[in-house]
Amino acid sequence: MQLDALYALIAKDMQAVDAVIRERLHSDVVLVRQVAEYIVQSGGKRMRPALVLLVAGAFGYQGRNHHELAAVVEFIHTATLLHDDVVDESALRRGRDTANALFGNAASVLVGDFLYSRAFQMMVNVGDMRVMEVLSDATNVIAEGEVLQLMNVHDADVEIEGYLRVIRYKTAKLFEAAARLGAILGGADAETEAAMAAYGMHLGTAFQLVDDVLDYSGDQDEIGKSLGDDLAEGKPTLPLIHVMQHGNAAQAACVRRAIETGGRDEFPAVLAAVHATGALEEARRYAEAEAAIAKNALACLQTSQYKESLLELSSFAVARRH
Repeated sequence: MQLDALYALIAKDMQAVDAVIRERLHSDVVLVRQVAEYIVQSGGKRMRPALVLLVAGAFGYQGRNHHELAAVVEFIHTATLLHDDVVDESALRRGRDTANALFGNAASVLVGDFLYSRAFQMMVNVGDMRVMEVLSDATNVIAEGEVLQLMNVHDADVEIEGYLRVIRYKTAKLFEAAARLGAILGGADAETEAAMAAYGMHLGTAFQLVDDVLDYSGDQDEIGKSLGDDLAEGKPTLPLIHVMQHGNAAQAACVRRAIETGGRDEFPAVLAAVHATGALEEARRYAEAEAAIAKNALACLQTSQYKESLLELSSFAVARRH
């Protein structure tokens, strides 16, 4: 399953969103343009802007604000990536040098701020207070999620619910906002809007769960980052929590030590424990359950190609290998 096929229905809309992104990236400050263009043009799945377009299409929306808001969502996502990579001291993303590795931490943080502020300028232009409310709430929750994750680093006692809370704040919240925006643009009633928000939240949770699986099972060239990055940063993700809860004493101790100290020295032993305890399969089961809930949330939509694409997107989030 390829995203190009899933996005075929919105191909022209995605081109329009790209045009908005290019236009709105303009700044008289050369370094702002360089860093912003580098990160925005470096690839990525564009799932969040696609969600705005697909959900709006499912409600028969005919205006142009969905292009603007899809670009806003992508700018917010890109800003979080810039800040994330600085916090995590990451050197590789999507198979390329991170912006902070190329331009430095200061430039990455400040251009991330530029993208946030530009996103809010664009929200104002849409002229809808409900849209402003959704996006301002989302950015606030995302920031809380970043801090929650920071608090969990090197903490081997994080429970599954604490881990899932970070995912729902840090990653799934923007998926939720994107789907909700499409419903708002399409004039959905409050109940249907809530259902679309639930779809986005569970889709985003499934997506991040699979990302955490791929950190221990993916092809480094395909996923575009170094395997074991999460472990090196001391992040207690679901596969590691599973080993500590269900592995033998030696396996649990190995993972605990790796989380508490960080680094890659323990990666081979941790990887062996992850595979031996079925941790990746368990994490995928969690992802599949989230994707199933997301699909069920679409029951209120009338049958259409847009609904089919949203259903397929839920399957892609779990089945993907990169």
